[in-house]
Amino acid sequence: MYAPQSSVGVRINREQPPARLRDLARQAEDAGLDELWLVEDCFWAAGIATVATALAVTSTIKVGIGVLPAVARNPAIAAMEIAALAELHPGRLIAGFGHGVPSWMRQIGAYPASPLAALEETLVAVRRLLAGDRVSLQGRHVDLDDVELVFPPASVPPVLAGVRRPKSLAVAGAAADGTILAEPSPPEYVRTALAGIEPGRATADAPAHHALVTYNWLALGDRERARRTVAESLTPGARVQVEGLPFAEELLKLVDAASTVDELAAGLRPEWIDQLAICGSLDECVASVRALHTAGSGSVVLLPLPEEPPEQGIEDAGHVAAALRG
Repeated sequence: MYAPQSSVGVRINREQPPARLRDLARQAEDAGLDELWLVEDCFWAAGIATVATALAVTSTIKVGIGVLPAVARNPAIAAMEIAALAELHPGRLIAGFGHGVPSWMRQIGAYPASPLAALEETLVAVRRLLAGDRVSLQGRHVDLDDVELVFPPASVPPVLAGVRRPKSLAVAGAAADGTILAEPSPPEYVRTALAGIEPGRATADAPAHHALVTYNWLALGDRERARRTVAESLTPGARVQVEGLPFAEELLKLVDAASTVDELAAGLRPEWIDQLAICGSLDECVASVRALHTAGSGSVVLLPLPEEPPEQGIEDAGHVAAALRG
């Protein structure tokens, strides 16, 4: 079971074209990182294809899908794809599902009547299929009739949920092997999220173990490099992620008052950026990662800034991981 202890990973951001993926994946492995994460956002490169490529050109690093929209694929087909990758690369795949961005899901005609039911039923169905079960499920979103994988993986990969709100966190606790928290994920939100996951963990059919993965922007050496990116990540959906911070009220007033990203970025205090990104000197970055591990994040995934060369971000993430290990 996937239960990382003080792991450090890196994410290849969606802005990178698929042609660059092979070299970047190899670099992440050579940098000594524990995990490599890839996203599936509409309408950038698809998650299964990119993860398959990253697994094929590396040999030891774990590769995570963070995340597939639960409503974009039939869960039986998703399980078939995940099972094939897990069998080809045993012990190295981490699968992730999320709600999908509502505007994108509406754009492709896939927005469900109940996003919560769609996610929970998908998690349950995919996990059972990967475990080799014969599955019949007639739910609000998932409808499977006596489905069983011909080639279930010998090494069953963990299936995580990329969510952030209380009801979704409870679903993750009940139906997933772990939770992925989007950026920004300061320690205060990690503790809040774990409290939200716990009610689901108390249900009878909850998985035995639950891993927590957190995404945060990385700006090694200079916090100011992260200013605009942090501002861009403070979307309406991220409000819940900053509410536990001591400066949350002032920050949220700024978010509500700012008419542009540039205006919001200009108003961010340096000490706020320190809490909303992994930034500063190497020692400061290591201390921030340790704080996240202490708060309950088993895997801290560092995100290179989108406007900077990804090679630099991966190199910096490797330096943080090496320093963390002493």
